[in-house]
Amino acid sequence: MATRHQAREAVIGLLYAYDLGNPEIKKFAEDILEEKKIRNRQREFALSLFNGVTDRLKEIDEELKKHLESWDLDRVGHIERAILRLGAYELMFSELDKAIAINEAIELAKKLGTDQSPKFINGVLDAIAKKRGEVSEGKPKA
Repeated sequence: MATRHQAREAVIGLLYAYDLGNPEIKKFAEDILEEKKIRNRQREFALSLFNGVTDRLKEIDEELKKHLESWDLDRVGHIERAILRLGAYELMFSELDKAIAINEAIELAKKLGTDQSPKFINGVLDAIAKKRGEVSEGKPKA
């Protein structure tokens, strides 16, 4: 049985394809998840994340742009952009503990991104969480 982490990793693949200009990926998302053995509750979880990000993409991107400092979102690598979007979605719209959302994104960046990706992802998502007053120094507020 797949874990939530594996479901998130599959969502990154879907978001990557979507970002590369393949909006039709939405029609095949369930089949792709099945191929990756993401089933039952984890498939529902993955689909809710993927659809949540794509449905709120403009709002998520606007929030990301506020925290990219000297970076342009279009210059961020596709994988890193997918991870940032998923992480920002979880920070902004889910009830997941903010520190866990950030840690999941960092772990995905370690596995899928470059050597600099985890630090970059952490910095942007931590800034979003701090703006929302929910994380202080990487720890949940007591």
